[in-house]
Amino acid sequence: MSRNTSSSGGSGALSHAYIHYPPLRCKNNGSTGLFYDDGNKLLISPTSNQVVSWKTSPYTPQVASTTDTISEGPVLSIRYSLDLKLIAVQRSNNEVQFWVKETGETFSQKSKSESDTILGFFWTDCAVCDIVFVKTSGLDLYSYVPELKSLELVDSKKVNVSWYIYTHESRLVLLASGMQCKSFMGYQLSSAGIIRLPRFEMAMAKSDVNSKPVLSAEDVHIVTVYGRIYCLQVDRVAMLLHSYRFYRDAVIQQGSLPVYSTKIAVSVVDNVLLIHQVDAKVIILYDIFADSRTPVSAPLPLLIRGLPRGSNISSSQSANDTSANLYSDDWNFLVPDLVCDVSTGFLWKIHLDLEAISASSSEVPLVLEFLQRRKLEAKKAKDLCLELLRSIMIERRPLPVIFRAVNVLVTSFAYSLKTGSYSKSTPVNSSSGVPENNSGNKPGDTSGGGFSTSDSEDNINLKKENGENLMVSEDQQESQSQLVTSATIPPDELYTFVFASVEEEMIAFADASYLFSILLEFIRSANLEKIKVHPNIYVLAVRLLGRNERYAELGQFVLNKIIEPSKEVALELLEGVGSRNIQTRKLGVDMLRQLSLHHDYVVLLVQDGCYLEALRYARKHKVSTVRPSLFLEAAYASNEPQHLAAVLRFFGEFIPGFGTTSEHTTYIRALADMPSSITV
Repeated sequence: MSRNTSSSGGSGALSHAYIHYPPLRCKNNGSTGLFYDDGNKLLISPTSNQVVSWKTSPYTPQVASTTDTISEGPVLSIRYSLDLKLIAVQRSNNEVQFWVKETGETFSQKSKSESDTILGFFWTDCAVCDIVFVKTSGLDLYSYVPELKSLELVDSKKVNVSWYIYTHESRLVLLASGMQCKSFMGYQLSSAGIIRLPRFEMAMAKSDVNSKPVLSAEDVHIVTVYGRIYCLQVDRVAMLLHSYRFYRDAVIQQGSLPVYSTKIAVSVVDNVLLIHQVDAKVIILYDIFADSRTPVSAPLPLLIRGLPRGSNISSSQSANDTSANLYSDDWNFLVPDLVCDVSTGFLWKIHLDLEAISASSSEVPLVLEFLQRRKLEAKKAKDLCLELLRSIMIERRPLPVIFRAVNVLVTSFAYSLKTGSYSKSTPVNSSSGVPENNSGNKPGDTSGGGFSTSDSEDNINLKKENGENLMVSEDQQESQSQLVTSATIPPDELYTFVFASVEEEMIAFADASYLFSILLEFIRSANLEKIKVHPNIYVLAVRLLGRNERYAELGQFVLNKIIEPSKEVALELLEGVGSRNIQTRKLGVDMLRQLSLHHDYVVLLVQDGCYLEALRYARKHKVSTVRPSLFLEAAYASNEPQHLAAVLRFFGEFIPGFGTTSEHTTYIRALADMPSSITV
């Protein structure tokens, strides 16, 4: 039975972000709850004696579940080890139980004191330890000893802890303490080692002088955007979302964003920050690449795409329930771009609608900047950039607007060349899995006292003004070994899909000068960025100048090398514009000679009837690729026996064995038949 799909949103069909139906269904009978293991990107649903899990990356609604067996007991928290060989389950405030999947053996780790509560734990790929317990007394760092089937305490970080937040994406744990829980300590446990952040306090407004609002864990979010690690804190009194950025030796507040709901959730999709105003059921998008506090778009609801409709009653009912449950109290937002509906067991992935975003703003240069930074849908972003530039040119927008748009694309492409992100794939060392480093540093070398750094396009401006390296996401390094996609546009594609495609339409409206001005700005911008311009762009510039009979300007552009010499340009000067202006044709002839295109130059001289000059040039530059018949035909057509004899004599000396060829025989006879013939 056929099924139609429709778009539906929380309060309308217009949106810049959406989730797609069907979701990943993660509910199973006997489940005691849903837990997210962000280290392995698993959604886990334990039962009384089993653990059912679904892989969430790469996200696909049809993914099959896997099942492991554990003993019965309460489950406060559950995570797999990063190698998936162990399962750790927090049974109480003082005990974490472990299962060895291969053998089924178990062991437990308990707090030394019942008053020392275990708040949670997480596995790590840190070189120092394998697992970290977060307790009210601080951090306990353990390494796993397979031979003993036990944990060994490596180190302890003593600090009073009220609650904590951690994301595997950032490898950063923040520990809250104090009466208002606004004083924080932080540690980044990455493969480079353990980095301790300086203590800092978060800003909190007061409703009155005597009030002391307490900060809760749900109001603090760790996000990774363009490889930079930020902490976002909701100030419910001031109705602001404060932003803090982590540096190696400091935590600096970056500014604040307004919020319009008492409950805020945060997602990151393709390095775009999505602030969910849960009460209002709308999303505000921010692109903080350049530390901008201006939203990408106006607040709009979340869209659900692909909802079924028709005669399938159960599917329709499920779809209606899904639409009604948008931003319900059972929605849990997971780092970075997932949301789980605990009541239904549905897991959704949040997507950006790049087409809707690009259509929502008239500031085309700003939209192009936004699209050029997109990675997840790079092809769509590139196509939108090409279409936007083409559209504003056809609409004949003011030239300054076009120039800004062109400069955005050129600058973006130049930067991708410098960072190596334009290539379709990053070379990877097959033995180590480490991306090849052409900078002279050994793979794995880091600067700045062990801080991870990256020169990828996502990590631009990752240094403070004083040269200190910033904290960057560990996952950002891992992504370097994967295929690299980019929305940047090389000059040849700009020519094919924009300049050449609009030429005929613009010429029809006598806009040759307008299009030439755009080409000239593109050439200027490309030269400034030291980008090689495709020869066809210069050819188009020559053609446009010739169409307006601006021959004097064309000559100046060629002589001053603003129009770079090439074979394609030379042929256009000769056969295109040059067919209407003798001086322009001479420019083409001179360009062929300057480029040492000896064969083409000789052929051109012959076509112009200067075959004797062509012979002298061929002898001087040893041009042996031109067919003798070309010269012989031209000399015979001149009815000058002396010229034909000279050509025959030349090839007899220049080409060994020419005297035995059929061409020699044919033209010797022709020479003999000519009046006043000369013996060769």
